[in-house]
Amino acid sequence: MNTTTNSPSLTHPRFGLTVWTLTMRELVRFFRQRTRVVGALGQPLIFWVLFGAGLHGAFNPPSWAVSDMSYQAYFFPGIAVLIVLFTAIFSTISIIEDRREGFLQGVLVSPISRTSLVIGKLTGGTVLAMIQALLFVSIGPLMSMLHLAPPLEFELSLPRMLAVAGYLAGLSFALTALGYCIAWPLDSTQGFHAIMSVFLLPMWMLSGAIFPGENSGWLSVIMKLNPLTYGVAGLRRIMQPEAIVADGAGLPGLAVCLTLTTLFGVACVALAVFLTQRKSSSDTR
Repeated sequence: MNTTTNSPSLTHPRFGLTVWTLTMRELVRFFRQRTRVVGALGQPLIFWVLFGAGLHGAFNPPSWAVSDMSYQAYFFPGIAVLIVLFTAIFSTISIIEDRREGFLQGVLVSPISRTSLVIGKLTGGTVLAMIQALLFVSIGPLMSMLHLAPPLEFELSLPRMLAVAGYLAGLSFALTALGYCIAWPLDSTQGFHAIMSVFLLPMWMLSGAIFPGENSGWLSVIMKLNPLTYGVAGLRRIMQPEAIVADGAGLPGLAVCLTLTTLFGVACVALAVFLTQRKSSSDTR
């Protein structure tokens, strides 16, 4: 008897079919739930407009930025990351729903590798996050050109957009994997929302997305230890290089951001695969 069918390799045709099927399932579920589309993009857009207008007068540009940087320009990359984070949250919370509805148990007993289950779920969440984040990144400069927002120090060009898309793909994959690791052991959506409130949102707030954090004492230390800080800083360097006038002045370099974001993503994916391959009583519930 051939025993390799229960754990096909990454090059096995069944592996690719499984990843594709689960990815398309995530996309279909998302676009059928219109409230998710509105919530994932509408709330961050409202945050950007309202926070930008309310905090514009009290904002002092950080030492690495041009002196006339507006708060909405500073906040712009952080909102793009918030969209990615929200999408990761809502795409991985479906793991709890799938377990409750019996779909997950059916997938786990089928002759596919659990790694393909992880990659399929993460790829679906990554595609959704990229679509929404890139849509927002495209809307922001248009609002600026229509004088609905201050100048964003962001050039809407094809090379710049391709670089942003590539970086967002890696960051989306990492954050979706983080959400997967949080959702997998849980059997309650309420518990997931509690973790989101006390862990994921503070993680974003202390990433330099809302405020620079320079000379903030212990907050500066936490921000340096926060892996999402380097995700926001790397996206900022790719999106707004014209606004950065001083390297090494509180903003991590692009090479450092790419390296740490990649390591963070690899660690989250490895943990997600480990949790999924480990047999537990929750798999039968």
